[in-house]
Amino acid sequence: MNTNNTYAGIPNEFGNLSTSKIVIIPVPYDGTSTWQKGADKGPKAFLEASENMELYDIETDSEVYKEGVFLAEEITENSSPEAMVEAVHQETKKYINRNKFVTVFGGEHSVSIGTIRAFNECFSDLTVLHIDAHADLRKEYEGSSCNHACAVYEANQHTNLVQVGIRSMDISEKRSMNLEKVFFAHDMAVNEDWMDDVVDQLTKNVFITFDLDALDPSIMPSTGTPEPGGMFYYETLEFLKAVFEQKNVVGFDMVELCPNDNEKSSDFLAAKLFYKMLSYKFASNDDTYDVGEDLSDNNPFSKLSKFKDDIDDF
Repeated sequence: MNTNNTYAGIPNEFGNLSTSKIVIIPVPYDGTSTWQKGADKGPKAFLEASENMELYDIETDSEVYKEGVFLAEEITENSSPEAMVEAVHQETKKYINRNKFVTVFGGEHSVSIGTIRAFNECFSDLTVLHIDAHADLRKEYEGSSCNHACAVYEANQHTNLVQVGIRSMDISEKRSMNLEKVFFAHDMAVNEDWMDDVVDQLTKNVFITFDLDALDPSIMPSTGTPEPGGMFYYETLEFLKAVFEQKNVVGFDMVELCPNDNEKSSDFLAAKLFYKMLSYKFASNDDTYDVGEDLSDNNPFSKLSKFKDDIDDF
C-alpha cells in the first residue's frame, strides 16, 4: 500500500515538485466516450498497478524514478468538454514552463486536445506522434470539437501530425488526412521498414499521444473501443525506443485505459509501458532543460529548447 501518496510508492525524496524532473498529471475524465464507459477510472487503476512494479528497468539498466517524479493533483473539471480541455491545457503549460518533463494519464482521448495545445505553444518545430487504432480527425462530433473523436484534429491543423497503427475511421476523416504521414495497421503488417519510415516523418521535437487501443486487444482488452489487428508489446517498445533515441521527445500522454475488475493485466501493461517510456527518455543522465527564446511569431509563450537530441545507444 502506498503510504507516501507518490507515484509508484516511491520515497518522498523522489516525489517533490522542486527537485523532480518529471511530472505526471492524472485526468480521470470520460465525458465524451461513446461505447464502453470507465476511462475516468483509468488513472486510479494505472497508479495502483504502478505501485506493484519493480522500479529497476532491466533493458536500460536504470531506475528512472530517481530522476524525480512528481504526481500532480488530478484534474477533475467535468462541467463541459471545453472546460476540461482548457483545464488540461493550462495545467500542462504550467509545468512545462517550470522546465519539467510533463506527462498526462487519462481519461479518454479528448484530454489530449488540451495537452497537445500546451506543448504546441511551448515547443517549436513540433511533431505530434499519434499512436492509436482510430484516426480521431473529426472536426466536431456530437456537438463538440472537444470530443474523443476529434482528439488530433487541432494537431493536424497546427503541428506535424504523424499517425501510427490506424485501423478504424469514418470516410469523412480521409479528407483531413495527409496520407504520407498516416501508417495504417494493415500496411505496417507487411512493411518491415515501417518504423524507419515513421521516424523519417518526424521533426526534431516530438510529443507522443498514446491511445492504448493502438495495442492488440489480445494484450490490451481493457479499452473503451478495442479494435482487432493492433500492435504487440515488443514491436511497440522497439518503435518507441527508436523514437526516443533519434528524436527529442518533449513529453507524452497515455489515454483510454478502461479498467475491468476481472482483468488486471491491462492496468499493469499500461503502468509498465509508461515507466518504460520514461526509462527510454532518461536512459542518458545528462538531459538538460534550457529555456530558449520564442521561436514563433504566433507563440506568446517561451519555447523550451536544446533538449539532448540523441540518446546514446543502450
